[in-house]
Amino acid sequence: MERTRFSLPLKTPLNTAAGGIAAREGFLVRVTVDGVSGLGEATPLPGWTESLDACEIALNAVRPAVESEKVDEAIAALSENPAARHGLSLAVADARAQATDQPLYRFLGGEMRVETIPVNATIGAGTVRETVEAAEQAVADGFRTLKLKVGADTVAADVERVAAVRAAVGEQIELRADANGAWDVPTAKRAIDGFEKATLSMLEQPLPATHLKEHARFRGGDVRIGLDESLTERTIAEILDAEAADVLVLKPMALGGVDVAREAAVAAREAGVDCIVTTTIDGAVARAAAVHLAASLQDVAACGLATASFLAADVAESDPVPVTDGTIAVPQGKGNVHPVLSGL
Repeated sequence: MERTRFSLPLKTPLNTAAGGIAAREGFLVRVTVDGVSGLGEATPLPGWTESLDACEIALNAVRPAVESEKVDEAIAALSENPAARHGLSLAVADARAQATDQPLYRFLGGEMRVETIPVNATIGAGTVRETVEAAEQAVADGFRTLKLKVGADTVAADVERVAAVRAAVGEQIELRADANGAWDVPTAKRAIDGFEKATLSMLEQPLPATHLKEHARFRGGDVRIGLDESLTERTIAEILDAEAADVLVLKPMALGGVDVAREAAVAAREAGVDCIVTTTIDGAVARAAAVHLAASLQDVAACGLATASFLAADVAESDPVPVTDGTIAVPQGKGNVHPVLSGL
C-alpha cells in the first residue's frame, strides 16, 4: 500500500464546528488487488471525520493486512475512521471495478448507463444584492438548482434574500437553503413559513444535528427537510426510524466510503426518503467517486458536487469531473478515474 500526503489550499477559508480551515489535507492511497492497481483518497475534515493524524495512524495500522492481501479485513478494521476507510475502500473498489471492466458506478450497483449528474450551485450568505447577483450568474452558467446559505442572519433577512432570488430567477429554478443547524424549533418554524412563499424546495439541517424528533415535526411539508450534519451524530437507521427527514444528504468521506453511502441511500429509498450526494470539499479522486456514487443511484436529484471551485489547487492537473451547464459528465472508463496527478 502506497500513501502520499497532500495539502490543497482553499480559495477562501472554510468555517467548521472545529474551527477555520485554510487547506484540505489528506492522503492518496494506492493498493494492488489481484494484480490491479487502484487509487483512493482519504481527506479528513475535523468535525465530520477523524483528524488528519488519526487518519494517518489508522492507515499505517492496516498496512500489514493490506500487504498480506487481506484488504477486506483491513477495510473492516477502519470502521471508526471514516476518512481512512473511504481512502482504502475506494482504492480497492477502483481496482475491482477495473478488473471487471466496469466504471465504478456500475460496479457499485448502478443498473443502467448514466451520462450526466445534475449539480447545484452554492450561494453564500451576503446582502440581498450580492445574493441575487450570485444567483443570476449561476443561472447564466447553466445551473438549474441553487442552494442558499441561511442561518447567519435574522430569519427576516434570510426570508428576504430567498424571496429576492426567487423573483430574480423565476419559478423554473429550484431553490434550496442550508441552515447548518443554526436554529431552534420556533425560529425554524418562522423560517419555513417564510420560505414556503418563495417555493423553497428543501431546507437542510434547520436544527442541531441530534434533534431528530424536532426535525420530524417539520417533515412532509411543502418545504422538504434535508439532514446532513445529523448523519455524523446518528445512524441511518435511527434517522429513518425517527422519520426525521424527507431527504438525506450523503457525504461519502464522512460516512466512510462510497459503498457505505450507497447502502445508506438504498435503505433510505426503501423507506421513502430521497437522497442527494455531496462532498466535504475533497480532491479530484474522491470527488469523482462521489459522482460515481450519484450515478449508481439512478435518477438522482441535483447533487452538491460542484465543489472543485472552492480549491486553489487539486491532486489532479485537470479536473476529471468538471461542471458544464450545471451538470457533470459521469466517467465511463474502467474504475473510478486515473487523472494525471499534480506535483505531490
